Amino acid sequence: MKQAIRYAAAVALAALATFSQAAQVGVHDPVMAREGGKYYVFSTGPGITFYSSTNMKDWKPEGRVFPGHPAWAKNAAPSFDGHIWAPDIQHFNGKYYLYYSVSGFGKVTSGIGVTINKTLDPGSPDYKWEDQGMILQSVPGRDLWNAIDSNIVEDAKGQGWMSFGSFWSGLKLVKLNADRTRLAEPQEWHTIAARARPAFTPDESGGPAEIEAPFIFKKNGYYYLFASWGLCCQKEKSTYHVVVGRSKKVAGPYLDKSGKGMVQGGGSLVIEGNKDWKGLGHNSAYTFDGKDYMVLHAYETADKYEQKLKIMEMKWDKDGWPTVDPEDLNRYQSKLLPK
Repeated sequence: MKQAIRYAAAVALAALATFSQAAQVGVHDPVMAREGGKYYVFSTGPGITFYSSTNMKDWKPEGRVFPGHPAWAKNAAPSFDGHIWAPDIQHFNGKYYLYYSVSGFGKVTSGIGVTINKTLDPGSPDYKWEDQGMILQSVPGRDLWNAIDSNIVEDAKGQGWMSFGSFWSGLKLVKLNADRTRLAEPQEWHTIAARARPAFTPDESGGPAEIEAPFIFKKNGYYYLFASWGLCCQKEKSTYHVVVGRSKKVAGPYLDKSGKGMVQGGGSLVIEGNKDWKGLGHNSAYTFDGKDYMVLHAYETADKYEQKLKIMEMKWDKDGWPTVDPEDLNRYQSKLLPK
């Protein structure tokens, strides 16, 4: 499954930062933000790797968020080795909040934390990440959910919520406290999406319930829940693809185009792999200058299944469902600039 393979894939991706000017940007689980005239992409990798761009095409390596590792990581995941997964970047209360995960491979030995900065620009005198510690932890033998792949969404009342999850019993949603660095008290939990988990599957196994990487995007009165189904990070054998459902309420129920609940295994296809690209998934979504974009990673068949950053314009059909043009996979070509 994804966790066991993710490390090797992302180590290779981190090495791409030293490639020539002709190289494309290799990322995993990309998320994006804009500050001033620059866009920033954050990615799974040692210490969380990130890049900057003025045009979303030419990307400069900016280093790592963590020069070492979070102080709490080893307690949550004893096998943690500095490799930090699945970031989510949010602007809140005048600062940037970067949520991230640490985990033991193939286990629910996982935790989600957050670090805060006044700016994303490493050249600014105000640039300093201040880790706030762990928000949520999953423990083997206690939890049948996995504390990785977080995403934060704000509801109509300004309340912050965190979605997360991978395999096991699916995707969850929890309410955050006022400063969005801890769970709210009293706690409030919801299951928002799941896939079939056969009876008698051992608790320590993720099982065949191939769902992870939630991302909730608000548009035209709906909350759209994107999720990745299938297997990530297996090059030509990757089956990752993006599905979606929507709800009028942040806690759901999220329904697909046919009206099937995502908790009951529903999900309408947004994009999947083709002969040129495999393993499309772990997407995020944003609005910049009146246009909506989907950001994800994909393996390029013609380049020995190397993983690439993809940014695709996201449009909406007559019924209000998101669409992307698969041809944009070939149209969008990132360039990795020298450090």
